[in-house]
Amino acid sequence: MIKIAWGITGCGDKIDKVIDTMITLKNEFKVDIDVYASKSAKTVLKWYKLWDKLITEFQDIRVEMDANAPFLAGKLQTGKYDIFIVAPATANTVAKIVHCIADTLITNSVSQAIKARVPVYIYPPDNKVGELETIIPGGKTLKLYIRKEDVENVDRLRKMEGITVLDTVEDIKKAILNFKQ
Repeated sequence: MIKIAWGITGCGDKIDKVIDTMITLKNEFKVDIDVYASKSAKTVLKWYKLWDKLITEFQDIRVEMDANAPFLAGKLQTGKYDIFIVAPATANTVAKIVHCIADTLITNSVSQAIKARVPVYIYPPDNKVGELETIIPGGKTLKLYIRKEDVENVDRLRKMEGITVLDTVEDIKKAILNFKQ
């Protein structure tokens, strides 16, 4: 069975689809997932009314206290996990990773996973310049404009050794199922 550490950041775009994908992978494909939420992720998940769904579906959910607590980086380095996924990833998290800033639970864990040669998969919704529509809590549509600087960071992320950038939520499931084979 594949064992995944799944990092969630404070990105609200596509968060509902990401949570549904996690649940599908766990229930239909018997993937073992431990969840690591940034401080902002917990806030966003509650705002979208997904926190209760997450804690109902997953046994091991840990919320960031600082850059090394809970102790995810060490677990990645010692082989507890086969893969580290960060989905969804904020533009801020992506920027920190590409500039080698490891000052949060998620960014530190990406850095340490790469050092230990644990495959890292990252889904940043802000991956194409231009306008996008996202659904905010309450069901309203919000138009956002994705900056070229954020997309340039995603492009830099694509070039980093040990990291696979996923362009869509559907790519998450495909990547995990391909890894399983």
